Amino acid sequence: MLSTLDELNLALQEGRKTSIELTEEALARIGDPAGEGARAFTRVYAEQARAQARASDLLREAGLRRSAVDGLPVSIKDLFDVRGETTMAGSVAREGEPPAEHNAVVVDRLIAAGAVIVGRTNMTEFAYSGLGINPHYGTPLNPWDRATGRIPGGSSSGAAVSVSDGMAVAGIGSDTGGSVRIPSALCGLAGFKPSAWRVSMAGVLPLSANLDSIGPIAPTVRCCAALDAIISGDNAPAPEPAQLRGLRLAVPTTLALDAMDNHVADSFRQTLARLSAAGALVEEIAVPEFAALAGINAKGGFTAAEAWAWHRDLIARAGGRYDPRVVSRILRGKDMSAADYLDLLDAREAWVAAVDRRIAGYDALVLPTVPIVAPPVADLAASDEAYYAANGLILRNPTLINFLDGCALSVPCHAPGSAPVGLMIAGSNGADRRILAVGMAVEDLYAGR
Repeated sequence: MLSTLDELNLALQEGRKTSIELTEEALARIGDPAGEGARAFTRVYAEQARAQARASDLLREAGLRRSAVDGLPVSIKDLFDVRGETTMAGSVAREGEPPAEHNAVVVDRLIAAGAVIVGRTNMTEFAYSGLGINPHYGTPLNPWDRATGRIPGGSSSGAAVSVSDGMAVAGIGSDTGGSVRIPSALCGLAGFKPSAWRVSMAGVLPLSANLDSIGPIAPTVRCCAALDAIISGDNAPAPEPAQLRGLRLAVPTTLALDAMDNHVADSFRQTLARLSAAGALVEEIAVPEFAALAGINAKGGFTAAEAWAWHRDLIARAGGRYDPRVVSRILRGKDMSAADYLDLLDAREAWVAAVDRRIAGYDALVLPTVPIVAPPVADLAASDEAYYAANGLILRNPTLINFLDGCALSVPCHAPGSAPVGLMIAGSNGADRRILAVGMAVEDLYAGR
């Protein structure tokens, strides 16, 4: 069992652990040659982390505690700027590019909160895939079924594995089409994608300005809520778990339940049955707008258009150094016209309004985060056809919420010891605290509280 922020804070408070001890344990796991550290991290900040940990211990001895993450090891995804370093974003194409002049806002907020930043985590190159496969730095393996060697999910692959393997208490990632929720679901963790405006993107290498968001991956929803408050600057009291009895939950039957494998389908059905038994009002609803999204994005959508705008100069200089499966998708944006982009903006506005009206009477949507368990890395690495088919299927449900400009959690809902499955709990823009409250209630249900 992974330790939560609350458990570790209590251990620090009671003197059973020190920050330097926790940090040394995390660094030892990162450096273990038999572990996943070399693939989960692209850069390790060992000495800086030790200095931050010593500072935290000294402040705690003086009676000062800065936040819920003070003195705890945290990882950051390799697309957040760190002053004096070139942000590589899981690529080699940016070698020689100018270093960042400032930290990303999210990095500064973590440092101010006393987080011990142990390193930068690996990711799908430029965050452009939901699988987590990286040909440059290697692919960290999913903690489930390491013998087979399964994908961790992406793009925040290293962030999830850093948490699952105890190399960090939490990882901060980004989510443009599921890049926090997918690895959380496939690795058996909690992950939160906030409303896009909630956490500053300043100093973060973008994928799609219209869809990008920043969120935490951690052992529990409560951990995610505490981290979200820190990186968003939300000083309001922490959300309390919702009352399940009387909660109105909508299960979208359009698209979101298609192509589930047997294990995901069984886990999802059992979760719905437990929610109903606890008094929640679970109702299946059609959301025809979901079926229309593929047509709206047929020319590549915001991701291709906005990625092409950012990458075109770099591709001209170093396109041969990109992962071919990434650059080919970026190049789709080259053929989109200004009129296509304006049409897309209009279509999204109408689509969001229609979906918001359809789900307005519910406290949350509930659906599988990912409809299949994590497939083997080797199968996807060997076949473009298998790679793109799995990528599309794995991104499908999370992408719906990014296009909605909404917020969502992935919460583990599988039987202990079985393949990880995530339950996605989602809402419209601005419903962040309500979704976290619902997630806490679902988590408590599974913990028997």
